[in-house]
Amino acid sequence: RWASAIVLACLVVAPADSQQPDRTSPPQLGAPRSLQLPPLQKFVLSNGLPVVLMEKRGVPLVQITMLIKTGSAMDPAEKNGLASLTAAMLDEGAGTRSALELADAIDFLGARISTSVGPHTSSVGLHTPVARLSDALPLMADIVINPTFPSEELERLRKERLTSLLQWHDQPSTIASVAFSQKLFGPRHPYGIPMLGNERSLRSMRVADLKRFHETYYNPNNATLIVVGDVERSEIEQQLESVLGSWKGRTTASVNWPDAMQVEQGTVFLIDKPGAAQSEIRIGRVGVSRLTKDYFPLVVMNTLLGGSFTSRLNQNLRETHGYSYGAGSFFDMRPLPGPFLAYSAVQTAVTDSALVEFFKELRGILRPIPDEELEKARNYLALGYADNFESVAQIAAMLADMVLYNLPEDYFNTYVGKILAVKKEDVQRVAREYIDPEKMIVVVVGDKAIIERAVRKLGLGKLEVLRIEDVLGKQPRL
Repeated sequence: RWASAIVLACLVVAPADSQQPDRTSPPQLGAPRSLQLPPLQKFVLSNGLPVVLMEKRGVPLVQITMLIKTGSAMDPAEKNGLASLTAAMLDEGAGTRSALELADAIDFLGARISTSVGPHTSSVGLHTPVARLSDALPLMADIVINPTFPSEELERLRKERLTSLLQWHDQPSTIASVAFSQKLFGPRHPYGIPMLGNERSLRSMRVADLKRFHETYYNPNNATLIVVGDVERSEIEQQLESVLGSWKGRTTASVNWPDAMQVEQGTVFLIDKPGAAQSEIRIGRVGVSRLTKDYFPLVVMNTLLGGSFTSRLNQNLRETHGYSYGAGSFFDMRPLPGPFLAYSAVQTAVTDSALVEFFKELRGILRPIPDEELEKARNYLALGYADNFESVAQIAAMLADMVLYNLPEDYFNTYVGKILAVKKEDVQRVAREYIDPEKMIVVVVGDKAIIERAVRKLGLGKLEVLRIEDVLGKQPRL
């Protein structure tokens, strides 16, 4: 047996002069996958409803998304949360079916119907096997066009949302995010108000409010239908016309919003959460709209700063110092300028030290970027971009952005090239234009008794101490 082992060892040991892998540096990344999506097809139904179609062969599925150009930014005064509640109620009863009957009919087909809402859009999505499309499409149409808004379902959802508002009081992450938006945008700007609403607005809503909001905004002149899947235009166009063509259009009034006031000086808001084991940190200022001319340099710059696991913020706070499980940053680009936000949750004892490191990185990104770091960020974005287009649902979501922002039809196929074309001079320019560490709002939710003195000593700006009730209001009564 020993002899056999020696022979085997001789067979598997490589010769001394054979080439060994170089383990002193990470392997080179391959070239980005080319992205060549099928061509877009556009047509309009007889009632004026625009349709955007992408035929995706190979898997017998189809995703149909009705994108309505209304969201929480259109909530009437004193009715915050109305857009969100309206969207949530769409599938709680429609046409002649109750909520349970709708759910059973959809499940029987092996389909899914979902609703969602954002600041500027609401959507109803249908995901179904192509073979079941003719049965599933009328269900989706009823949900979009003929919701019944049953009063008993409204009461159930109202209670669920009031329960969520109550739970927010014990969620430091939510408290920090709500406070940041409030202090950055103010109470008159739609981005400063939670989409869910508040106790007063939720208690005031009636079925008539939901019906009025639906009648005002849900119509073919204020919508676009997105279709992605294993379908042919001639067949799907006929089906859509048959089911949706009688939906009547109407004029939808435009809505104007106030401009957000930019931060002019550093300010710290410390929200007391006695006994908190961690401090939630939010740092930022008003950013840019989605249609900024600097979109691509900003995406690359933020990837370097806080947009990936290997970003400066995450490597500093997580890997180097061990203050946090993760840290990052992003530009929330919307039709109106959204926030630039850097964020983390850190151990209470290192709250001040973590803030020092945050501002170290915010100042550091203003300096010239090393070529190797820039290349890594560009490749990270380029190599991962095709992952956004693997399923019909993902493609439909990307097309929804194209519709909302009126992006050119070749946008997705040219995206990687534009990312790779970003130069380090572009990164430094946008960093200096949009990142101003001396003019930031800082929100910290944590144990005031432990962290206040050390945070004050940092001199980040005027410090204001708040209670949770100052941010969220009193705890709702259930």
